[in-house]
Amino acid sequence: MIVLVTGATAGFGEAVARRFAADGAKMIVSGRRSERLKKLQAELGGEKKVHLLVLDVRDGAAVARAVKELPAGFSEIDVLVNNAGLALGLEPAHRVSLEDWEVMVDTNVKGVLYLTRAVLPGMVSRDRGHIVNISSIAGKYPYPGGNVYGASKAFVQQFSRNLRTDLLGTQVRVTDIAPGMVGGTEFAAVRFHGDKARADKNYEGANPLVADDIADAVHWAVTRPPRVNINAIEVMPVCQAWSAMTIHRKK
Repeated sequence: MIVLVTGATAGFGEAVARRFAADGAKMIVSGRRSERLKKLQAELGGEKKVHLLVLDVRDGAAVARAVKELPAGFSEIDVLVNNAGLALGLEPAHRVSLEDWEVMVDTNVKGVLYLTRAVLPGMVSRDRGHIVNISSIAGKYPYPGGNVYGASKAFVQQFSRNLRTDLLGTQVRVTDIAPGMVGGTEFAAVRFHGDKARADKNYEGANPLVADDIADAVHWAVTRPPRVNINAIEVMPVCQAWSAMTIHRKK
């Protein structure tokens, strides 16, 4: 099995890479931080087992070129895990940074499109493969300040559903995985532009999921029998649930 994971330098992506490598899969790990990728490569078996793609998923031309130029031993991708993504800021829409919105759309939406479009034709021609998209519960349940982050993840969820309809008649599978609160990753620190104190406060008193929980969900979906397609998995920690509808009352 050959598995391509984006955003593999930390968090979900690194955990997914480790989970599949433990099964003996050959890995293609993608990310922007080359030193972290090299360290992961060394830990997971070296160049024969792990191919590195130092890549920004927002660069469509670079994505297409990287997939086209994969060496023979890594070119027939069985599983694509579209994991690279981020949230930036928690301001209401009328105060948010437009640049933050653009970065989220370029990464969370366009990055998924670029990788999928580059990898999918090969899967269809071989009549096998699995696209796993990492969305978020924010794509279904809104919260204050979620604006474009939530909208971008809703796109990922609906894109996953539409891919399934396009691929009917092939053996290519598509799964959307929507995590809830997850701790121990860089997610909150990135959202708050490196403000670690603010990021840590988000998890005070909570017992959130960890990256390995999401890696297990990805691995489980991919390793079902070929006749089985897991359309979507929504994963939340026990400490998290849906909120009541908010009502603003005049004083």
